[in-house]
Amino acid sequence: MSRTGATREMWHFDEGLVVMQTGPDHVAELEELQRIVFPTLAPEERFEARHYLRHLELFPEGQLCVCDVQRQPARVVGMTSTIRMHFDFEHPDHTFADIIQGGWLTSHDPSGPWLYGADLGTHPEYRRRGIARALYAVRCELVRRLGLAGQLTVGMPSGYGAAKRDEGISAEQYVAEVAAGTRRDPTISAQVSIGFSLGKLIPNYIRDPVCDGYGVVLVLPADREVRLP
Repeated sequence: MSRTGATREMWHFDEGLVVMQTGPDHVAELEELQRIVFPTLAPEERFEARHYLRHLELFPEGQLCVCDVQRQPARVVGMTSTIRMHFDFEHPDHTFADIIQGGWLTSHDPSGPWLYGADLGTHPEYRRRGIARALYAVRCELVRRLGLAGQLTVGMPSGYGAAKRDEGISAEQYVAEVAAGTRRDPTISAQVSIGFSLGKLIPNYIRDPVCDGYGVVLVLPADREVRLP
């Protein structure tokens, strides 16, 4: 992965894929990508173009997207929206709605020591090409540049809804098995493989049946590197 600088910072990886800071020219495609990546998420918890424009006003360097520049015109195929915040690891019982504030991300605290990932997604046609890893790597660079404590997010255990239905397993047992490596979750296991540590389980975090509403705190301290794709 290589970094170039012009009017907009860009980080190149894979063949024709580029991480760059989100701009106003990306917001319509990002709104569509939200619907594709999170089809079962409650519509009021998805970002729209008008929200992305506001994010750029609040914290422009924390908004990133991935474009396939081999296509003409270039296509947005990945994204992440981040904010800065203080975080109580002993009492993390917040919700996704608390974080996104109706989609506007006004929970952003410019003095916050943690970079909080509100979302991260990859277009289904571009999975297994290192897009998530590249976004996390660029977020690591942002953490170092701003002198932050690290990255954190709340991941959706996206295989739990089916496991609960088919096996009757509790969320606590499901996440414990994922942590032990005896069960693979489509979302959490990928984040663990990148270097995130699992924290507390949060019930009623998000309105999405794939995870039965649960979220898991995930932490990547500033001194932990993400290997580039």
